[in-house]
Amino acid sequence: MRVLIVGAGIAGLTTALSLHAVGIEATVVDGVTALRPLGVGINLLPHATAALSDLGLGDRLAESGIATAEVIHLDRFGNEIWREPRGLRAGHRCPQYSIHRGELQAILLGAVRSRLGSGAVRTGLRFVAAESDGTGVRVRLRDREADAETDLRADLVVGADGLHSAVRAGLYPDEGAPLWNGIRMWRGTTLTRPLLAGESMVIAGSNHAAKLVLYPISAAARRIGRSLVNWVAEVRTDDPGRSAADWNRVGCLADVAPHYRGWRVAGFDVEELMAGSERILEYPMVDRDPLPRWTFGRITLVGDAAHPMYPIGSNGGSQAVIDSRVLARELARDPERGAAAYDALRRGLVNTLVLANRDMPMDHVLRLVAERAPTGFRRIEDVLGRDELRAITDGYRRTSIR
Repeated sequence: MRVLIVGAGIAGLTTALSLHAVGIEATVVDGVTALRPLGVGINLLPHATAALSDLGLGDRLAESGIATAEVIHLDRFGNEIWREPRGLRAGHRCPQYSIHRGELQAILLGAVRSRLGSGAVRTGLRFVAAESDGTGVRVRLRDREADAETDLRADLVVGADGLHSAVRAGLYPDEGAPLWNGIRMWRGTTLTRPLLAGESMVIAGSNHAAKLVLYPISAAARRIGRSLVNWVAEVRTDDPGRSAADWNRVGCLADVAPHYRGWRVAGFDVEELMAGSERILEYPMVDRDPLPRWTFGRITLVGDAAHPMYPIGSNGGSQAVIDSRVLARELARDPERGAAAYDALRRGLVNTLVLANRDMPMDHVLRLVAERAPTGFRRIEDVLGRDELRAITDGYRRTSIR
């Protein structure tokens, strides 16, 4: 069986490794001329870490990332609302890792080239169209170097080409643009002193106005007594003209810093922390409506191409990893019907997750704190009832589908 994977991101590379592990030949194509370690931080939930460890990558993850031990919610003044253990500390058999997205992609890319061969990943080939027939799929690609179109044949095509998936667009040509919820995000990384004990994720504020997420992502920085802190600023805005979704769009400190003037979180002056970033990225919080079908005969979708979702609960990359492993398992069981079986197993679960991320009880609770205690508080019990606090934990459980 020959599988052509469109997209050399986390979903595409993990799919290639998963297929190889069950004896299925795979080739990955990507439209970029060179793969570079771009992006900022990403979280891998324990079930995704377990899947990557089963592929022999556990030691590499440990060498690169931080095993997150807890998540702590604060108000904008640094007062603690709630905390909960994560990963090994929560009793999982594998850690939850916070890691640089570019380093994770490099780990996956190195493994693909080592195991599948140097020619397993081909760059500079942009997907144009795919057409199924009785014996396979004819895939039309645009060779950027030759400035010409070329055809490849495969038994199955896997669209792993992200939010703006060309494979998905071929299956759903009238879908339109991603859906924006009115929140802009700015992201950056800053090398600084350790964040708390060096293994905590901190969430402060409320996204009805401004919210901040902080977590360390580098084991190398930790080994020298420092933290490479990934920060994400979420700001609600009424400016629809700035909603174009481009992961690599450069942001401006002057646009985001004023929303956090006077904030001190986990001992950090937030404006100063942001100013320490060499590069700031700006991105809208977008998703797409769940699809009624991912698999069309010999063409299927994985990762963000199948189910782009809000970056809440550390699920984007984690669900892509699980997609890849389930697809490979089902194809190994039945090459003819495996893609359809994968669709049936995964789509309903992950579509539920996409919708759950649009209405997180956690965010409602954080907004209540901001409204009831606008100048801070001494005891969270004076602000929230036990059931309201429990809603945060319940919200995380709703968005931890495996």
